[in-house]
Amino acid sequence: MATPGDLPAPEQGLLLTHFLTVRDVALSRRFYAEIFGGDIVLEENPAIVKVANSWIIMNPGGGPTPDKPGITLVPPEENGTVSAFLNVRVADIASFYADAQVKGARFLTHPLDRKAELRCYLRDPDGYLIEVGQATGMLKGVFADRPDGSRASPP
Repeated sequence: MATPGDLPAPEQGLLLTHFLTVRDVALSRRFYAEIFGGDIVLEENPAIVKVANSWIIMNPGGGPTPDKPGITLVPPEENGTVSAFLNVRVADIASFYADAQVKGARFLTHPLDRKAELRCYLRDPDGYLIEVGQATGMLKGVFADRPDGSRASPP
C-alpha cells in the first residue's frame, strides 16, 4: 500500500508527472519498474511507478469524461509518427544501455555521439518513444549541429 510520501502529491507548489495511455497496465508497469529501476507505488487504477525524481502514471484508454469532454485517450499508433516522448538523462549511458538490454529493452540504435550528448532511443511495450541521453559535449560548451547543418552556439 502506498504511503502519502510515495504519491505525486506536493504539499506546496507543483511537480510534473507523465501520464501514459497503455494497452496492458501490468506489462507497462513492469517495464518501467524493471528497465528504469522504478518503484511501483500503485498497481493500477491508475498504476503509478516512481522513477528517480518523477512518476509515470498509466491507465488504459477511454472515452470522454466530465472533466475532459470530447477527449478520447488511446495508446500510440504503430505508424512511426510521434508528437511527444519521454526524455531520460543518465550519468552513464553505456551502463544503462547494457543493463536495460539484459532486462529486455529493445533500442532503435546503440548510443550515438551527437556532440552535445550521447543518446539512443527505445520503445516501451505500447510503442512510446523514450530518449536516453548522457550530457557530454554540452558540459564543455559543445552543442549539436542544427537540423540545417549550421553549427549551434552556446546560449
